[in-house]
Amino acid sequence: MKFTEEHEWLRVEGDLIVVGITEHASEQLGDIVFVDLPDADTEVAKDDEVVVIESVKAASDILAPLDGTIVEVNDVLGDNPSLVNEDPTGDGWFFKMKIEDMSALDDLMDEAAYKDFIG
Repeated sequence: MKFTEEHEWLRVEGDLIVVGITEHASEQLGDIVFVDLPDADTEVAKDDEVVVIESVKAASDILAPLDGTIVEVNDVLGDNPSLVNEDPTGDGWFFKMKIEDMSALDDLMDEAAYKDFIG
């Protein structure tokens, strides 16, 4: 897994990148009550606002971690946004994207660097 300073995780699955928020982020947000996901086949640029999540504490934007195309979204979150709290790095993922350049992942933090970042 790779991590961003915005507390997103990225996992490579074949030729796709799965994106969600870290356990640390989900704990900081508190109980998530709403997730607004983008449409599939949406072109995004790094740092575009692509997901809005609302918790009992605040609303937050999730940014595109890389340039690419969102090819699938986790529709289950519409009916069950609490999955983001229950399993942030598993069933609580937000979207899958296709990127042009997989080497862009090299610029992101690995797990050890992320733990130092939040520590």
